[in-house]
Amino acid sequence: MPRVIEHSSAETATVEQVLDRLGDGFDPADEVGTDRAAALLGQLGNNRTFLGDLLVDQLKDNRSDAFEASAYGPQAIMLSPVRGRSFLRANIWPSANESCFGASGARNFVYGIPHDHNFDFLTVGYFGPGYVSDYFEYDYESVAGYRGEQARLRFVERSALHEGRLMHYRAHRDIHSQLPPAAMSVSLNIMHVDPAQGWHDQYGFDLDSGTVSAVLNPTSTEVFLRCAVGMGGDAALDLADTFGRRHPSERMRLASYEARDGLASDPAVRDALWRQAERSGSVLLAHEAKVRRKRLETMQIGT
Repeated sequence: MPRVIEHSSAETATVEQVLDRLGDGFDPADEVGTDRAAALLGQLGNNRTFLGDLLVDQLKDNRSDAFEASAYGPQAIMLSPVRGRSFLRANIWPSANESCFGASGARNFVYGIPHDHNFDFLTVGYFGPGYVSDYFEYDYESVAGYRGEQARLRFVERSALHEGRLMHYRAHRDIHSQLPPAAMSVSLNIMHVDPAQGWHDQYGFDLDSGTVSAVLNPTSTEVFLRCAVGMGGDAALDLADTFGRRHPSERMRLASYEARDGLASDPAVRDALWRQAERSGSVLLAHEAKVRRKRLETMQIGT
């Protein structure tokens, strides 16, 4: 589970002070530096008025651009732009009794979706009883990432991110399945930014079977490749073939096969394509190709 960091200081800090003292951010591999960053987040958490004041000021100004745009969901409030390799945000966690929960549903707030992260971050419970998590750990390096793969999850505990609790979520190690808090809650985060993190998969998991259920962070490059193949000509197909054979990201290699499969109408052509993927030397591609070929066989028997 995330590493719990003890924090007993009553010192407070503003967002600006935290950013100034944080500098370029924290290095997750440096535990001492990470603990220093966590202490700064704890000081911001001790500032019991800053977030409410910020929200009131923005509401008074009636500004539609009140906060930085967020890619993390409807409850995320970006407290700073990226500086160096970090940024600050706040997350609002509605209880099951909130109207927004009823209107949007649990999944919109990532409740009940067991997942890891492809980045490190620090978090502190700021307001309310805090969301509850079932915490697990796993060995990322031993997982290829295909759907249905056994991930050998190790359950650790169920606990809440209560006010003042300070934790370090470790990339590709800590898994949690979040449950709504008993009452509306807020957490604060220092997010670590790694330029390469988009190429490292973030997984969803099926807790009943202990398996990988999905990749949760498809890249824009995958989307561009699919569009290029769908709309382009021979040059796009040549590029997809090159990516399928030699791209350093197995996820991109899989996307190249899926894009070309979408163009093929002849089952024999599709089967030959996935046979090539199956023999590619990639565990991920081999397992995904077997699923596709089995599906093609079923379709042919049905006709």
